[in-house]
Amino acid sequence: MDTCTHLIRAAEFGDYGTAELSFAKPLMHKVPDDSLTIFDRAYFSAAFLLDWQQAGRQKHWLLRARAGLRYEVICQLTPDDCLVSLPVSPQARKQRPDLPARWQARLIKCKIGGEPRQFLTSLCDAHRFPAREIAAHYMQRWEIELGFREIKQGMQKNATTLRSKLPELVRQEVWGTLIAYNLLRHEIAQMADELHVPPQRLSFQWLALAITTALYHWPLQTPGTFPKRLAFLREQARAYLLPERRARSFPRAVKQPRSKFPMKNASQLN
Repeated sequence: MDTCTHLIRAAEFGDYGTAELSFAKPLMHKVPDDSLTIFDRAYFSAAFLLDWQQAGRQKHWLLRARAGLRYEVICQLTPDDCLVSLPVSPQARKQRPDLPARWQARLIKCKIGGEPRQFLTSLCDAHRFPAREIAAHYMQRWEIELGFREIKQGMQKNATTLRSKLPELVRQEVWGTLIAYNLLRHEIAQMADELHVPPQRLSFQWLALAITTALYHWPLQTPGTFPKRLAFLREQARAYLLPERRARSFPRAVKQPRSKFPMKNASQLN
């Protein structure tokens, strides 16, 4: 997903028995050159990340490094910024004998909201890519979570399941949902461009409703009126302008279920 427009650039999905990393591998050939892909910590894999950056020209990656990361410093750029050498596990080399014994990346340490964070990236040019900008850019990873929310809450109305019951129809429905989402997001991006604001400043929920309502009625109108109606619809977008996005952090956490009954503690469960 593009972190600016929320347009979905590529998608892979399948049955629950297949690991998430397996679905991600084909995407490396669908991501454009001269790009930066932001991953979460589940994608830390020497084979995967090395393949990603070698799948084209300047295909870079950025992810948050896990605690207890094993590494050796090759070059200290600043006190909190260095090039490091990372070991490749024997299991990975057994599956992929072509992998080196060690591989290199850039390690950036900083504090966000008072909490220590460290990031790994293939953007090793410290002059071209300052550490502060890279760390700040990682915060854009939350945009894909907002995109998922737009699909599940805005388009699917919080439905817990899809309507389809057969596997081939489920795939068809998922693709249909993603295509519909991209069409809405493309039009919202055009509206944002005309208003000279980032696409995130426009309310997806209200504009999706305005666009789908217009499309519902337009077939009853003459085709010659479409350009005028589209211009009017885009002018309406100004009414759905949101305040500037605040920099916020949303740590993963398990929410307490809402219930009228008291919660059992560990001793009661035993």
